[in-house]
Amino acid sequence: MIPPKPASREERVGLLGYARRFRADILSAQPARLYRAWMADFRTPFFRSFMMNDPDLVDLVLRRRPADFPKSDRIREGLAPLLGRSVFVTNGAEWERQRRIIDPAFGRGRLRDAFPGMLDAAAASVARLDDGTHEMEEVASFAAADVIFRTLFSVPIEDRLAARVFRAFRDYQRTQPLLNVAALVPLPRWVPRLHRPRTLAAARAIRAAIAALVARRAEEIAQGTAPDDLATKIMTYPDPETGHLFTPEEMVDQVAIFFLAGHETSASALAWALYLLATHPKVQDRVAAEARRDWQAFTFADLSTLPFTRDVFRETLRLYPPVPMMVRETTRPETFRGRAARAGAQCVLSPWHLHRHERLWQDPDGFDPDRWSRAETQDSMRRAYIPFSAGPRVCTGAGFAMAEGVLLLARLIDAFAFRPVGPPPVPVAHLTVRARDGIALQARRRPRGQSVPR
Repeated sequence: MIPPKPASREERVGLLGYARRFRADILSAQPARLYRAWMADFRTPFFRSFMMNDPDLVDLVLRRRPADFPKSDRIREGLAPLLGRSVFVTNGAEWERQRRIIDPAFGRGRLRDAFPGMLDAAAASVARLDDGTHEMEEVASFAAADVIFRTLFSVPIEDRLAARVFRAFRDYQRTQPLLNVAALVPLPRWVPRLHRPRTLAAARAIRAAIAALVARRAEEIAQGTAPDDLATKIMTYPDPETGHLFTPEEMVDQVAIFFLAGHETSASALAWALYLLATHPKVQDRVAAEARRDWQAFTFADLSTLPFTRDVFRETLRLYPPVPMMVRETTRPETFRGRAARAGAQCVLSPWHLHRHERLWQDPDGFDPDRWSRAETQDSMRRAYIPFSAGPRVCTGAGFAMAEGVLLLARLIDAFAFRPVGPPPVPVAHLTVRARDGIALQARRRPRGQSVPR
């Protein structure tokens, strides 16, 4: 069974028609030729953009000369109400200072420290689920949020402030298109950005609840009672070059992006992984067999004993990369595959198209976890696999996300057998790649020693 993929648009469409499609769904707004083209050149009255699928161009922008291709402010226009000046949207010296403070908290040793919180969240996710039909994006969203709160602030999602953040973020996801009018039309800073009222209200609610969590933690730090979790590490770690600590407002910005990157993306990947296993029962059997164990004794080092589950999660990230597109901007004239680009041109890197490119992958639309153990896949993985970006701006939480995803997937498949219900889900992309009408799966508790029910 070929996993679902959105239909592509017709080849030619006007700017307003493209904007309408883009606001509704990034993926179906693109033409089918992008799954074969090395590059596409799009022109508007206000800017020019280059969609880059050529691995050499991707390498140029992300790895070889990243300082010459900073993040585009056009994408920030849509996310500013929530993310402020977080590490996700800044550039230059400001971004470098933020990464110097944040990166040490997500090092491998620190990840080992955070792992017990992941284990507790995984056990709670299994305990919450019961036999019956479930909307798996909601299940995955709740589980991923629980991981974030337990590892960041040492509280379960049932904590009052944590629950407030989760509810408000769910509203934000439902109302926020990635494209704001200022992303298409260059507007002066004094012109108001036309965000939807519900989007602004949800962003204010999220930031207010995060601010309360940060204030509570700051008080615990002052009193010497704060747990040694990710929030405490980040709030007490000074920039090694300047000695600067994050202010409370800066910390709210960073927690907002941790939630976006660590919750939304993880929830998207987990839900699609469960769907892929539900529609491929033989693969699900293999994951269940690998996951069968005494979870009470499981440690961070034991993640290495789940190699096939890891490959399933890798393959899910290939087919359904949570962040479907990244946008960089030229700072000087460039030449891309013989085409001249002025300073200010937009460079669009699309993991969605790169991961399904017909010239780069065998059976690009097929679900094949075993491809990751075959020699011929190694070149594609190195040149055309960027679910967490690449280069200096690679996601600082990439290792965290892989550990979380493999653990949650293994625990849920060990406890339950999943089968699809109803028509296949339709992928759409707003902030992350989700299903237009959700992902319905039937869960049935798995008797010990039994494979997937037929």
